[in-house]
Amino acid sequence: MLLQNFFKDKEASRQMQYAKFLDGYSPIFSQFGQNIYASDVVQMCIDVIATECSKLQPKHIRIDNTGMRVNVKSSLNRLFKFSPNPLMTTRDFIEKIIWLLYMNYNAFIYPMYEIKPDGRGGQYREYTSFYPLNPTQVTFLQDASGMLFVEMAFSNGDKFTLPYADVIHLRKKFSVNDIMGGGMNGQPDNQALLKVLKINDSVLQGLEKAIKTSLSIRGILKIQSMFDGEEQKAERARFEEAIETGRTGILPMDVKGEYVPIQVDPKLIDKSTLEFLQGKVLNYYGVSVPILSGDFNDEQYQAFYEKTLEPIIISLGQAFSKTLFTQREIDFGNEIFFYPQKLLFTNTKNKIAVADILGNRGALTNNELLELFGYSPYVGGDIRNMSLNYIDVSLANEYQMQRARRRKREVDPDE
Repeated sequence: MLLQNFFKDKEASRQMQYAKFLDGYSPIFSQFGQNIYASDVVQMCIDVIATECSKLQPKHIRIDNTGMRVNVKSSLNRLFKFSPNPLMTTRDFIEKIIWLLYMNYNAFIYPMYEIKPDGRGGQYREYTSFYPLNPTQVTFLQDASGMLFVEMAFSNGDKFTLPYADVIHLRKKFSVNDIMGGGMNGQPDNQALLKVLKINDSVLQGLEKAIKTSLSIRGILKIQSMFDGEEQKAERARFEEAIETGRTGILPMDVKGEYVPIQVDPKLIDKSTLEFLQGKVLNYYGVSVPILSGDFNDEQYQAFYEKTLEPIIISLGQAFSKTLFTQREIDFGNEIFFYPQKLLFTNTKNKIAVADILGNRGALTNNELLELFGYSPYVGGDIRNMSLNYIDVSLANEYQMQRARRRKREVDPDE
């Protein structure tokens, strides 16, 4: 494990005890919630959410005094651009986080860093990589000062204890438990969904059996005389040969045999019932049929974005910012923002509208406009052009006041 040596270096030898929470439950949580993921519908729902979120572009920005977002030159942006760690691209990294979040209702990301002097007698963290973690069990501890730690156990038997403040923790359905997402025990609370999936599975098994039945036994060969076992096999073989060699559809039989057909009429579940069961699963994950099939319009995707994707995007930005920056750095406007422009402008019509609105106002450079439509930038393209039909608000007020004074003088020259 790449993090093994690093984690051991970070572990401190100190006296710890179980952390105490207001709900009174033991702070030990198992990360096993995979029993619903045998369902193809569940996997497709999570996959479409994770795939869409993987298009996000995380960036370290700073909000200045005027409220404008300014990109920052930092090691964070270098990592977020292509590869947060040696094993993953940015797309892989985000997709894995979302899968872990939906599988466990909790996702842990560890930011690896080095302590460096800042040139003013202080120190700062320079982040070198980010790793999504998939522990099988997490235990929350605290030392004598009340500082919170998280002990993580992994499937290979290793255990590591880290300051909780150093771990990025994302939660889904954060409700009854004090610190973990999911149910009271910090695990996915899938009981309501499991009922639907069990019914759906029974329906599918019934369909499979009905199809097999309709294609298996089609009739009975009634033999009119007493045959022993070997003679019955020989008679059946002769009957099957007659079927295989028949060309006209007429089957010749002698007086010793009579073929009795069986009318197979399997009862299948109607279409509306199947759609109802699958719809229950889709609604649970906030994914509609058009989104799942990829045949959606702007309104359907906007609803999917606002209901399902946007809360995840907000959670990602807040969780990363809370862990990566000190309170002083946050006060100076530093934050991690996950830009969703590749989600919002999915078709040419929307891209043209954005180019028309933002481009005409000088909000986008020529190269940014080219990138919006998939074209490569050119040297000197980092300039902004704007239409003369738009003017600064303060200048517009001054211009209108000057016009008003001129008109007044034209009406009453003595003033």
